[in-house]
Parts: sequence; C-alpha cells; structure tokens
Amino acid sequence: MKPAFRPAELIRATAIARRYYIAGESKIRIAEDFGISRFKVARILDDARAAGIVRIEIAEPTEVDTDLSHQLRTAYGLHQAIAVVDPGEGGAMHRGLGRIAAEYLTEILEEDDTLGLACSRTLNAMTLALDELPRCTVVQLTGVLPGGVEENSVELVRRVASLARGPAYPIYAPLVVSDPATADALRAQPQVAGAMQRYAELDKAVVAIGSWSPTLSLVRDALSPAEGAALERDGVQAEVCARTVDVHGTPTAPELTSRIIAITLEQLRDVPEVVAVAGGAGKAQAIHSVLKTGVVSSLVTDTTTARTLIEAAGL
Repeated sequence: MKPAFRPAELIRATAIARRYYIAGESKIRIAEDFGISRFKVARILDDARAAGIVRIEIAEPTEVDTDLSHQLRTAYGLHQAIAVVDPGEGGAMHRGLGRIAAEYLTEILEEDDTLGLACSRTLNAMTLALDELPRCTVVQLTGVLPGGVEENSVELVRRVASLARGPAYPIYAPLVVSDPATADALRAQPQVAGAMQRYAELDKAVVAIGSWSPTLSLVRDALSPAEGAALERDGVQAEVCARTVDVHGTPTAPELTSRIIAITLEQLRDVPEVVAVAGGAGKAQAIHSVLKTGVVSSLVTDTTTARTLIEAAGL
C-alpha cells in the first residue's frame, strides 16, 4: 500500500525530494536543515517514490540499444559491444556504424597511444566522422586494396594521423600479391618493415570484418573469381585484416596467407583493445566466426545483426 502524506508531510517530502534529486544536496545536509536524521531523510525519499511523488525515468539514447548492447557483450565476453539502432543499409549502414565507431574511438583513445587502422567502406566513414583526437601514432594494418582513393588504407591512415597530430606509418604496398616470394621481398623493404615493426607497440586497433558467404569482402574482390570460389569451397567464411578463418574461427587458406601484407591474427591478439566495426545483412555469420578467434575485444554493429549474433551464441 502506498504511504499517505498529510498536507504538512507532503510539503516536507516534496521539498526534500527536490533538494536531493534536483539540487543534488546530500542527505546529511538536508537532515541538518530539517532537524531530522539522515535515516529519516532516506525513509521520506523512499516513501515519496512509492507514493508517486518522485518518478525516476532513464532516457535511453535513440541511436544505441543499450540493453541489446549489454546482451551482446555478455554473450561473447567482449569488453564492449555497441548495437546501433536501424542505421539503414548500404551507404547509410556504413555512415551510421562509422559515426558511432568514431565516437567510441574518441572515447577510448588516450594521449600517446599507438593506433592501428585497417580499411573498409565503414572504416572510411568512421574516419570522415572524426573531428578531433588526442595526440597519437597511427599505423596501417593492411596493405593497399584496389579501389577508390577514399577507401585507400594509406589515405585513411594519413587522415587520422592529421587529426591526431602524430606520426603516421603507412604501407605503400599491395595487400595481396601473386606469390610468397614477392610478399617476403615487400615485407623486407625498409618502409614496410618499419610500419610492421610497430605492430608490437599497438595500444588500440580498429578493424573490419569481411564475409565470403555471402560475398561481402574487399579481399575476395581483389582475387580472381576462380580463386575466391575455390577458397570458399575450402571453408573460408570470413576475414579480418585479410586473415581468413572458417566458420569455427580457425585460420585457413595458408597459401593465401603467405601472400598477404598485413598484421597477423597472433599480433592482433596481443593488442589490448581491438575494435571491430561491421554489420548489415549477410555479415552476421562472418562476425560470429571472427569473434570465435578471440582477437576482437569490442564490436560496433547494428541491432538486427546483434540479435542474430546473440541467437547464434545460444542465449
């Protein structure tokens, strides 16, 4: 039964509630002014809430589903998960996830960090949404894929380093080459080697996730249709920084791996904070597979994909 306040009690209860909840005064200060104990103040506040005099409402942001984010984080044991509400599809999806990822990166990045940056359409949108960053070093995680200038990994690194007012370590080499010997020769070049040596110093990294079934992968697009189809038949399900994995998150396609200029899964696993930004129709299975590798500590995705991932985790 709700407690009934008589007129004088009602006036006192509302005054105490305003001072505590709105003015932010302590119970001890309020108790002194009203000549009662702080325990009496606490009881009056409890009674005021029970009577409906005080109503507490938590207004959730419309862009992030906080409850779903918590469920997703718990389901995969992540440091952080952010489920963006209905960002749309195609370019709208890239921009929606990219903007929230930019806000999250700004939140976690600290002065003098070393940041690793991969490349994708969504990460391109993220870099365009950034407006300021603490001073830090920016390192390219993957070689250059064929495509537009805006999505070029060198351009992304240059753009973020300019905002961060720190040194940049780009990789002026293709992501995928024709044979292992060429890859070894490129990795030995001083400029490429200098960037890759920084992988051991990374504090944060932001990566994308590509899907091979369905085909939503810039890496697969860089291969011949025949090679891409053959690798999919051999079990390639997804990739992160061009490192391919099967449906269980097990590394696969060693021949392709030997021709890649990029950070390895083992090196990514040693980075304290790896943020994956990926979502949209068809990406859920690929994200699930990459999460099984244990290299991703935080995920920015959309609510539809988040629900599918939670179901896939068996929760």
